[in-house]
Amino acid sequence: MSNTGSYKSKEEKKSPVFTRNDLLLLTKARLSFLVIITTVVGFILASKSNAVSIDWWLLIHTIIGCAFAAAASSIFNQLMEIDIDSKMSRTAVRPLPSKKIKPAIAFVLGWVFAAIGLVHLAVKVTPLSCAFAAATLFVYMFVYTPMKRKTGLNTLVGAVSGALPPLIGWAGAGGGFDLFAPYFLFGLLFLWQLPHFVAINWMYREEYESAGFMMWSNGDLDGNKTANLAIVFSLVLVGLILMSLFANFVNLLVIICLVFLTLFKVVFAFKFKLSPSREKAKRLFLFTLLYLPVSLTLLILGWK
Repeated sequence: MSNTGSYKSKEEKKSPVFTRNDLLLLTKARLSFLVIITTVVGFILASKSNAVSIDWWLLIHTIIGCAFAAAASSIFNQLMEIDIDSKMSRTAVRPLPSKKIKPAIAFVLGWVFAAIGLVHLAVKVTPLSCAFAAATLFVYMFVYTPMKRKTGLNTLVGAVSGALPPLIGWAGAGGGFDLFAPYFLFGLLFLWQLPHFVAINWMYREEYESAGFMMWSNGDLDGNKTANLAIVFSLVLVGLILMSLFANFVNLLVIICLVFLTLFKVVFAFKFKLSPSREKAKRLFLFTLLYLPVSLTLLILGWK
């Protein structure tokens, strides 16, 4: 009996197994996929602006470099937030706080992925695409992540890093920056993220507060601040879309569709403002998820 008990005790003390799913969590595969999609869109639109056919091999190399860089930024982000992730139920299952991988191994993996991604972009794509990827890594790791513990303005900085991937693709395809178009893409992604983030922050505000994150939603019990932010940023996005009328790089019908699509987001934010609840915040959040693929598809179809 004693040998059996000792055997069971040893089995129970075994370290958790690191699985493929844990690797997906460590690299935030869903977020990385979104980064890749927006990069591809930037590449396609730059090709259309240059009136050239898509260089598929160059696009594949852009995707490879971008994927490794995105995975690296997620790994470093989680390395810097192990203590906080362990305090929140939705992040405690991640590989680092659940001790399925040692921080030292994750650190090496992050640097390897970052090196592969940046070097691949510099050598196989363009140095400028590499520079944008490096800027994304830097802002996400060294500015946004530390700011989350200090000020709610971290959301603005995080939106900057999230808006840079289309420029990686734009630069990868050789798109020029003397046009309004790439800055429009950056602005669209930047302003799209803010209602998206404030909605999810409000839904999980208690977890963020208890973990020590400084978010705009902290203390916003009635949701008024969150709703106002979502409304303001959405209306600013409407203004940005209307500005594209003067640059003449998007079809008029697409501009009209984008305006109405964005105004629908304002409606969802107003409904949340009038009757704040987790359900209304979730509806706003889900609409922002739908908004991005629809708006990007419209841009591809109506880009001149």
